[in-house]
Amino acid sequence: MAGMTSSARPLLNRRLAEFGTTIFAEMSALALSTGAINLGQGFPDTDGPEEIREAAVRALRDGRGNQYPPGPGVPELRTAVTAHQQRRYGLSYDPDTEVLVTAGATEAIAAALLALLEPGDEVIAFEPYYDSYAACIAMAGGRRVPVTLRAHEDEGRFRLDLDELRDAVTDRTRLLLINTPHNPTGTVLTRAELAAIAELAVERDLLVVTDEVYEHLVFDDAEHVPLATFPGMRERTVTISSSGKTFSFTGWKVGWVTGAPELVTAVRSAKQYLTYVSAGPFQYAVAEALSLPESYFTGFHADMLTKRDLLAAGLAEAGFRVYRPSGTYFITTDIRPLGESDGFAFCRGLPERAGVVAIPNAVFYDHREEGAPFVRFAFCKRTGVLEEAVKRLSRP
Repeated sequence: MAGMTSSARPLLNRRLAEFGTTIFAEMSALALSTGAINLGQGFPDTDGPEEIREAAVRALRDGRGNQYPPGPGVPELRTAVTAHQQRRYGLSYDPDTEVLVTAGATEAIAAALLALLEPGDEVIAFEPYYDSYAACIAMAGGRRVPVTLRAHEDEGRFRLDLDELRDAVTDRTRLLLINTPHNPTGTVLTRAELAAIAELAVERDLLVVTDEVYEHLVFDDAEHVPLATFPGMRERTVTISSSGKTFSFTGWKVGWVTGAPELVTAVRSAKQYLTYVSAGPFQYAVAEALSLPESYFTGFHADMLTKRDLLAAGLAEAGFRVYRPSGTYFITTDIRPLGESDGFAFCRGLPERAGVVAIPNAVFYDHREEGAPFVRFAFCKRTGVLEEAVKRLSRP
């Protein structure tokens, strides 16, 4: 046939052969075809602050960012990021050499791993993990080594086994990929756990990439402590965050990297061949968002806390075992009390049975059996939507 090669060689390279269409695309399509409420994919169903939308419009009208912005990001945003890090955590960064603006946190992760890994390097990540981690490690030629966060029913949370983490480090380990607050389990690593991770990284001379996009969504007695604040960590840590989760503009795809100059330079070397630059006018708007008064952040937090409690109570009432999250806007549940054990089958049937979409946590595991009975729901939706979802899930 014209246009076909005579070789039977697969078109997709073997590094990416295991990665097909994401579960988010599958579940979102199910939501559309069934009219189900989509509590699967983690995006809000309302926009963020009106003044920040207007800031983006103003930037467009004023011609700021309509052409290529500077490679590292616009100075206003880089300065706002450094001010945020200093104000929140006492971390000082140079906006000219220690900040890089990216196309969301996903590109930041990809660029960091492409820049810092050699083929065959081992990367330790906590499973379950955001699905792009595995794909980005594969694209960089690395080898992922999962350390499993395990469910503790008595505590109602998922916990890290520090001994298991230490045992996972070998002479081939190059990098730790840390996510806290953690998606999908909602775990927030404690100060003691982070101190132990920092000590291990210094002892074994490891690089660390931290995904902290949910830094402003921490509940109850938990606290978010950046790993870069610990002794010996600033010079070996690439810290990643973004605007999407905090300001509810996920479509703008504005993220950033902070770190020592040599780390940021390395990440930029890879990033410039991915998107080069992106989101010019939105960068100016996000700079203003980071400077919003504290009342915005406390209000946003209070709203999400109320929604967490509403959905958690409804899921428990419906018979799920609920792991109440200390951070993020996701709730992980165990379906075994419902007489179910296969999260994939459960989630694929749920839209027809109850008119609600969720995500099977097993997609976030290398050890699929570990995640088989767990299902994730997102609560970053309007209160009325969550109330309707709870009503549907509670039906016999």
